Amino acid sequence: MATPSQWIAGARPRTLPAAVVPVAVGTGVAIGYGGAVWWRALLALFVALALQIGVNYANDYSDGVRGTDDNRVGPMRLVGSGAAAPRQVLAAALGCFLAAALAGLVLVVATRAWWMLAVGAAAIAAAWFYTGGSRPYGYRAMGEISVFVFFGLVAVTGTTFVQLERVPWTAVAAAVPVGLLACAMLVINNLRDIVTDGPAGKRTMAVLLGDSRTRTLYALCLILPLVIAPALAPWHPFAALGVLAAPLAIDPVRAVRAGAVGPALITTLQQTGRLQMVFGLLFTVGLAL
Repeated sequence: MATPSQWIAGARPRTLPAAVVPVAVGTGVAIGYGGAVWWRALLALFVALALQIGVNYANDYSDGVRGTDDNRVGPMRLVGSGAAAPRQVLAAALGCFLAAALAGLVLVVATRAWWMLAVGAAAIAAAWFYTGGSRPYGYRAMGEISVFVFFGLVAVTGTTFVQLERVPWTAVAAAVPVGLLACAMLVINNLRDIVTDGPAGKRTMAVLLGDSRTRTLYALCLILPLVIAPALAPWHPFAALGVLAAPLAIDPVRAVRAGAVGPALITTLQQTGRLQMVFGLLFTVGLAL
């Protein structure tokens, strides 16, 4: 039976900035428009975290039973390592999805925006079918697109909407750099796993693009947000604060462009998460001012 520390490791804490940052940025937009509702923001954060942890457990379960994780280099895998039975990891994933659904339902009732039920159902379906089901889209180079949509566009604009009950254009614009940084986390993971994913039949975008072009994609996902933030300055001058996170992009971009592989990319993943959090904090403050 897996220990509590193994369950925590299996939840992949280093990926959680992908859930925290969009909610923070969406709340920053709401503050800037004078309509922040803190209990709704906190509930949106719970939904995002539950979905992120749920998709991590679901990915662990699906890849584990397929054997994709048998020789993986990277963070703890509960099923692949044999630390937990597949049914236990599946139950953890479904429990997280249920918790996200219940919290999301509260927000739907509070806003009376019943169409959000469809958005929530789509988010849970996207989380499961990333590696679940008979034709997982994560095995067909669609993972980055889904991450950009759900941890960028949907999470930022959704967080803003549940507080303002409308979506200003700023929320859509702010969602783009947030989505790109979330994609960077997945790109670096898939770059690390090219050598095992290809033979296992997992056709990620990294597998299809190849090593060199995946490294270029990663660099773009880090650099473009630092360009977009100051581009919003004519309308939101303090949004340019996000560019102050630029020094944190230097080491991970340099390592990836220099050809870092295997365990070295775990450090790069940590650096990417740090950049994501610092950029998100600065960008949130800038949009709120």
